[in-house]
Amino acid sequence: MADSQTNPNAWTTAITEISPNHVAVRGYNIAELMGRVSYAQAVYLILRGELPSPQVGKLMDAMLVASIDHGATPPSALAARTVASTGAALSASVAAGIISINTHHGGAIENCARSLAEVVAAHKAGKDWDAAAGEMLDALKSRGQRMAGFGHRYHTADPRTKRLFELAAEAGADGDFLEAARAIERCFAAAGKPLPINVDGAIGAILAQLGFEFEVMNGLFMIARMPGLVAHVREEQSRCKPMRKIDPVAHSYDGPPARHLDA
Repeated sequence: MADSQTNPNAWTTAITEISPNHVAVRGYNIAELMGRVSYAQAVYLILRGELPSPQVGKLMDAMLVASIDHGATPPSALAARTVASTGAALSASVAAGIISINTHHGGAIENCARSLAEVVAAHKAGKDWDAAAGEMLDALKSRGQRMAGFGHRYHTADPRTKRLFELAAEAGADGDFLEAARAIERCFAAAGKPLPINVDGAIGAILAQLGFEFEVMNGLFMIARMPGLVAHVREEQSRCKPMRKIDPVAHSYDGPPARHLDA
């Protein structure tokens, strides 16, 4: 550890302690964690400072799995593939995908959670859920903004949302933020334009319910999407011609047919 009395540039970190033959993440010997906690539990630990319960760990795992990939059309996949087609290295290509995750791609998680927090605060101040949700949506509309985390360009009922909400209930995380999300969904339906909660909205609601900081929520999406980007880059390098014209929609799937874990 740096000594502030002898080094004026000394600073501290509360994340990981390193010394000869020793690595401790948030105080836990990393060798003890290995093989005993899942990657998702370790992600929770390093971001929150404590290990989650087994149920919350399972929920974290499900959120990472839910966002591991969404085909070749998202901007991050297209950016990674485009850079890979130039002959760039894996690291540069994946980095291009990561820096494509912003307000309108992946950012819906944080943006949704912040809006849900407004609804929760209004409800705690005495408004019923639907009134609180309606006022928040009206405020967004008056600013020319859209509600993040609802509706999807492909799915009318995102198959990942229902499963995440089931796991949230099992983990005891089905609280105010999920109620706020359901109230917003009801408001859209009542206005004649049903916009169901999508996976980003579900993740935003759950992470907020678990107490995550808004500022790290999009980071969870980046962590989840990284393996998908690596797969896209490697496929581009190994199966496609360099410097090709990449049409975002003119592609088809030729991988394994549908299969099931219980088969």
